Amino acid sequence: VQLVESGGGLVQAGGSLRLSCAASGSIISIYTMAWYRQAPGKQRELVAAITSGGTTNYADSVKGRFTISGDNAKNTMYLQMNSLKPEDTAVYYCKADVSTIPGITSVYWGQGTQVTVSS
Repeated sequence: VQLVESGGGLVQAGGSLRLSCAASGSIISIYTMAWYRQAPGKQRELVAAITSGGTTNYADSVKGRFTISGDNAKNTMYLQMNSLKPEDTAVYYCKADVSTIPGITSVYWGQGTQVTVSS
């Protein structure tokens, strides 16, 4: 299974970016997909997650500004980021809980995409 992120870049504070994460490979089911981020010198933290049924949850720091969504048919997840702040600067990683063998779920990570918000 491969997770490929795209959509990162440099944006001014108050701007928007949309991240995408596409999963490919011998996938039977994807149960949950999530975005994490890691800023320099900090631990990786959960930003937002979405289940295959559409249930979402967000870190308090991004509620009201970020929206996670998914396209089950395309095995793709999105993160719409609005009203970006300099403190949102980080490498953003895609994570997925995937079943490639019936009854067995494994965790996969993408390579990360840099998001830089200038003040």
